[in-house]
Amino acid sequence: QLTLVESGGALVQPGGSLRLSCAASESRLEYYAIGWFRQAPGKEREGVSCISSSGLTKVYGDSVKGRFTTSRDHAEKIVYLYMNSLKPEDTGNYSCAASSSGSICTSFPNDFMFWGRGTQVTVSS
Repeated sequence: QLTLVESGGALVQPGGSLRLSCAASESRLEYYAIGWFRQAPGKEREGVSCISSSGLTKVYGDSVKGRFTTSRDHAEKIVYLYMNSLKPEDTGNYSCAASSSGSICTSFPNDFMFWGRGTQVTVSS
């Protein structure tokens, strides 16, 4: 069992930036690919990013390419999502998830077996 805890969500103005963190309960995090997903009220869950276990492969959703980046710190057992140039349409609950297919990144929620509870990001003036 892998427990993931997200933090860093907040209310931010359009054009602002946030850093989300996904912390793991144990050191085995390094063997998992970690994805970030978001869901807005009334909308389907959307894949935002994924980083492979090695950190060498990173995949981003089309709506966030060029604005969001993800990285991981194996020593601290944390995966980050850096969000820049935030837009109102980025509003949603952001969750991180772990996939045992460590070297492969996908945007499909069903490929991820462990999920955090999420952190709320609201982009509004």
